[in-house]
Amino acid sequence: QILVDSSNLCSTHLLFENIYIHCMPGKDYYATLEVDRKATPEDIKKAYRKLALKYHPDRNPDNKTFAEAKFKEVAEAYEVLSDAQKKEVYDKFGEEGLKGGMPGGPEGFSGFPGASFRFNPRRAEDIFSQFFGQGFSFGGMGGGHHGDDDHFGGMGGIPFNFGRGGMGGSGGGFGGPQKDPAVTIKLNCTLEELYHGVSKKMKITKQIRDGSGRSRPTEKILTVDVKPGWKEGTKVTFKEEGDENPGSTPADLIFVVTEKPHERFKRDSNDLILTTNVTLKQALTGCALTIQTIDKRELKFNIGDVITPGYVKVVPNEGMPISKDPTRRGDLKIHFNIEFPKQLTQHQKDQLKSVL
Repeated sequence: QILVDSSNLCSTHLLFENIYIHCMPGKDYYATLEVDRKATPEDIKKAYRKLALKYHPDRNPDNKTFAEAKFKEVAEAYEVLSDAQKKEVYDKFGEEGLKGGMPGGPEGFSGFPGASFRFNPRRAEDIFSQFFGQGFSFGGMGGGHHGDDDHFGGMGGIPFNFGRGGMGGSGGGFGGPQKDPAVTIKLNCTLEELYHGVSKKMKITKQIRDGSGRSRPTEKILTVDVKPGWKEGTKVTFKEEGDENPGSTPADLIFVVTEKPHERFKRDSNDLILTTNVTLKQALTGCALTIQTIDKRELKFNIGDVITPGYVKVVPNEGMPISKDPTRRGDLKIHFNIEFPKQLTQHQKDQLKSVL
């Protein structure tokens, strides 16, 4: 029979016939995540998802200090139990084993050889962003928590972004690789390309590591399918297509649409603006106009109104496609530049005076 002194549970370790008897002091990560010791990796993920949403400080403005502490505890528990190595050490030696504080273990075991675990509280936000993405918001969810919140579409509201800057790592030798900062690349498009849509082949050169760990450059073609109606600033992300650097996850490549100036049209959201010249006579007496659209069609129409400064002729459904519904379009707005005669004869002036 083996007796364990309950007054010294935090450090008791008895060796009996090469079997280590120990109690796990410190934090109970299973209790923190509200799962039992037989929980599967999927159970652990599901528990983290539920509790991270429940205790996120932005969701608990009236009890933020308590929620923030719980939020960090949940993240720490998940970081340990979701990692096979850390979980193995914790299951055998408890929190002290993770921290390298278990003297007298097998062959001087202290956590894993040469490693110890210290949770950086700022990792809590990083883990959350890995689950829910950059810029996730709680807007429109209300105060209660329902189910596991597996669907997040259409929830505008308070945004919070988690970058790597200033967060630090998880400490010790256990933390997973950090992700390199995203690389932004301009994707220059003509107005015609944004009108019709286009498939752009982008050749990139990046560093990859071979089996021996050496770095070498390689070329890759990435295809960006620009949809009709996309606007300047639209982003297309290629996950982990950046350089492969030791100790980190490759960066995402983000292509950002930029619109080249057009010689005839300007864009205003989904509308197109065109400025055309008319003479003073046409402005006063009316005129017939022929306009070439951006897709090379001809529009003919008569203007019987007096064209005054600031007058705009609106042609419905002749603007840019609406990206969410390409069957719909914005409008074409025609502005007029009135050309005045450089000089008039006295007779012409008298005639104008008689009719104006």
